[in-house]
Amino acid sequence: MIQQSSTSAAQAGGVAAPPPTGTVRLTINGQQHTLQIAPWTTLLDALREYVYLTGTKKGCDHGQCGACTVLVNGKRINSCLSLAVMHEDHDITTIEGLGSQENLHPLQQAFIDHDAFQCGYCTPGQICSAQGLINEGRAHTEEEIKEHMSGNLCRCGAYAGILNAVKEVVDAKSNEVKR
Repeated sequence: MIQQSSTSAAQAGGVAAPPPTGTVRLTINGQQHTLQIAPWTTLLDALREYVYLTGTKKGCDHGQCGACTVLVNGKRINSCLSLAVMHEDHDITTIEGLGSQENLHPLQQAFIDHDAFQCGYCTPGQICSAQGLINEGRAHTEEEIKEHMSGNLCRCGAYAGILNAVKEVVDAKSNEVKR
């Protein structure tokens, strides 16, 4: 059987061949995953479409809303702006990796306690961003938290609850350090 190249198939009115894929090994929430994906697959799409971790949300898909925030080696990134192949040796944490239904992460509990969500679409990204902010250790005051969380948008306007939730956990971490 003779195969046409994707260009000649497309020129002849046929369907172009699918793009080539490669093997990518990712460590997500402490588990190894081997994916067969195109090299231009974003980390967000790899998480949602290949590993089926749909807690990470696709918002603007342009790095402007923060709904897709995950932690890579403890630092927050917009997963829609990063290619999955760039993270083979990294430790990726999504909202599913921060806590469980039986044992909520302190930020998850604080978001519930402070009614820090309305529709909840931005909540996974907000919580991952807040954990990154805590890992960075740079935000202690309300103004600093607002500044460092400014890349995460809440379309419902639950910012007061989000700020109170993050501040509670930041203060608790600060008190742990002082002891």
